[in-house]
Amino acid sequence: MSKFTLAVVAGASAAVGAATTAAIYGLGGSRRQTPETQSVTTTTTATRTGSPLPAPQRDGPHTPGPIVPPVDPSGVFQYGFPGPVNDLHSAVSLTSAFDRAKRNPHWVAEHITPASLLLRNGDRRHSYFAEDQAIPEKFRAKLTDYARSGYDRGHQVPAADAKWSQEAMDSTFWLSNMCPQVGEGFNRDYWAHFEDFCRRLTSFYPSVRIVTGPLYLPKREADGKWRVSYEVIGHPPNVAVPTHFYKIIFAEDGKTGGNVSLGAFVLPNAVIHNDKPLKDFEVPVEAVERASGLEFAGLLPPARRRRLCDEINCSVIVKEYAERQRTMMTPPPAKSGQAGTGLAQR
Repeated sequence: MSKFTLAVVAGASAAVGAATTAAIYGLGGSRRQTPETQSVTTTTTATRTGSPLPAPQRDGPHTPGPIVPPVDPSGVFQYGFPGPVNDLHSAVSLTSAFDRAKRNPHWVAEHITPASLLLRNGDRRHSYFAEDQAIPEKFRAKLTDYARSGYDRGHQVPAADAKWSQEAMDSTFWLSNMCPQVGEGFNRDYWAHFEDFCRRLTSFYPSVRIVTGPLYLPKREADGKWRVSYEVIGHPPNVAVPTHFYKIIFAEDGKTGGNVSLGAFVLPNAVIHNDKPLKDFEVPVEAVERASGLEFAGLLPPARRRRLCDEINCSVIVKEYAERQRTMMTPPPAKSGQAGTGLAQR
């Protein structure tokens, strides 16, 4: 697919029932970024009585020298920095940035390897959904927001990707790693199959990095105009319901300065039939960047980029929800040429 616009991305999703990493590098352990504020100067305020302020003088042939501004807009910083503030979170199993306005993450990044998926030290039966106490109370998503909403608390980084320790698994259950997702037909079905596809990539790549997050894409209304419309859940309404979700996949060959196979996918937050080809949701990375306002691969030189679906058969394996709940995840499949992988190198 070439040269996507937001309208094209949204329109492509309509066919399945919905109207439709550079930022990762260099993140420290700090919980938040606090923008530096410049020094504040005090300005003189005119009173209602007294002489009026003189009109500002413009530069011209008879007014040499730079103009001295009669105002100081940055003086508002003395009362606090308005934002936006991205709540950066670095945990053992994920790194994320939180959107305070929509009470959803901007993005959540994870890293999986064959070794990390083989470990079984975490058990989701010991994990509990929890509000993220590090986010200010007035901005965080709450457990009550999801109660009787009709939506699942949809993991952005799956718990099944963090079985290597109980602490790692527990951190995937914070609501800052959640978005409202359609349950049956999406979160419990096609989206879960997609997550399984990502895990199976470790059969061919020694290192797989994934960035996942929500999108709010426009829909064409009856009057022919495009508008962004999404539901908000909670009492009072707090948490935005995304119209779509994206995954950016960086499949690394494991060599220093080696090649990276890139894959970008946008799925509607709606029921998707299991026979829908995954490649129907493949889009250019640039399309997700334009839609989200984020950048994912600005530091990856074109010479090192490969297209994931040119190297791997991008398709999902359908596993019924009840069976998946019993097994949680099959062991990573063997490499190409052995049965049962569901993936094949081209």
